[in-house]
Amino acid sequence: MAPPLSLAALPGLTRAKTPGYDRAALTPGLVHFGVGNFHRAHQAAYLDRLFSQGRDLDWAVIGTGVTEADRAMRADLLAQDCLFTLVSQSAEESRARVIGAMVDYLPVGEAAAIIAQLADPRIRIVSLTVTEGGYFLDGEERFNLDHPVILAEAAGLTSPRTVFGLIAAGLRSRRAEGAAPFTVMSCDNIPHNGAVTRNAVAGVARLSDPELAGWIETAVAFPNGMVDRITPATGDAELAAVVRDHDIADRRPVFCEDFSQWVLEDHFPAGRPALEDVGVEFVPDVAPYERMKIRILNGGHAVLAYPAALLEIEYAHQAMADPLIWGFLDKVEREEILPTVSPPPGVDAAGYLQVIERRFANPKIADQVRRLCYDGANRQPKFILPIIADRLAEGEGVEGLALASALWCRYCAGETESGAPIAPNDPNWTRLTQIAQATRNDPAAWLAMEEVYGSLGQAAAFQADFAAALTAMWRDGVAETLRRYLAGVG
Repeated sequence: MAPPLSLAALPGLTRAKTPGYDRAALTPGLVHFGVGNFHRAHQAAYLDRLFSQGRDLDWAVIGTGVTEADRAMRADLLAQDCLFTLVSQSAEESRARVIGAMVDYLPVGEAAAIIAQLADPRIRIVSLTVTEGGYFLDGEERFNLDHPVILAEAAGLTSPRTVFGLIAAGLRSRRAEGAAPFTVMSCDNIPHNGAVTRNAVAGVARLSDPELAGWIETAVAFPNGMVDRITPATGDAELAAVVRDHDIADRRPVFCEDFSQWVLEDHFPAGRPALEDVGVEFVPDVAPYERMKIRILNGGHAVLAYPAALLEIEYAHQAMADPLIWGFLDKVEREEILPTVSPPPGVDAAGYLQVIERRFANPKIADQVRRLCYDGANRQPKFILPIIADRLAEGEGVEGLALASALWCRYCAGETESGAPIAPNDPNWTRLTQIAQATRNDPAAWLAMEEVYGSLGQAAAFQADFAAALTAMWRDGVAETLRRYLAGVG
């Protein structure tokens, strides 16, 4: 029997690397909202490597969150002393490491306890991974102050329920006590994530305290950052593998690719750990890195995922082995996405794409297509639609990207190419399915969703390409539509 993961079990683990530092020597310097798989494969892993050098032991993580998923994660991680196993996988090998960078996990959603911790002067960074849908953005990618959840925060931040309300309340406490503000660091895959987070935190504060909002906008640092590591969901196979291959009974292991990248603007007035010593790139302007990654990788995932799901392919690496889907991805990337990317100095966009395609094809990752399809209503406006807007502004065609968006619509209709049902896979699935099914007779109904498409849905060239693609899929099927696109037949 593999021993349950805990501090007491660490000396007996021989098939995984364990923390190379004394956990008792760690003190907290960072609170993180949203302790999901990505945070644990990325930010926590970088800190763990830094601590293993004997460096910056006053930057340990305290986790927290606001969702039911956070509540379940807290219970499992506290039961194993906030330790978890990270398994990084190349196509050739897997390596396991027990990560010990987190030292506590605050009660989920308990505002008083969270605000008190944020007010602690030892906390100098507050970070978050709350997914693309967690930022309450409207169809024009602006913070939606009219969202009911946000409007509920207007009661003076006495008992905030959102991440942004809690951060605003924590900053208010720091300001009242004369303590320096902490830095707020988004680690989510959204363009200009620091600026978006500033708008959200200040926007919530402005509902009840405009003066606090002004102070947040001028006195608090929100560095932009780009994060990258493919990290699938953990299922029964992964739970079994960590026992079988590494002799650890871990309730919350994380499996990820061996590639990892993190680029940050170096704007941390309250201090930061020396992350540059473990591979983080600090740059004056993260925008070129962010644009390249979000468009080529995240946009590429959106191009690949929906045809794969409709053709009942389960994993990304299997989709890459399908000539239709790989051909579709490669053609859209080279003809429509790459021309909109101005890479950072010294980086070749075509070479970057080759690396991305190798990563997608890594058979060890078993990245679920369903995971990549989730929450398209929030992902399309961030990963696909800005590219379409840029192409149209330059007078260029969008046939491939319009087909990619039409494939999302066809997926939301709720059945695969063979007629098998697709289980709900979006927070607004019922509404999306109703609209998607109506597009059999009226393709324009989909683009009329202003909360997704904004004004772009009224662009004549996009409307025409989208309608042609969707009509072809309803008439001829997904596979035939892809074949005709690859053959250049309209």
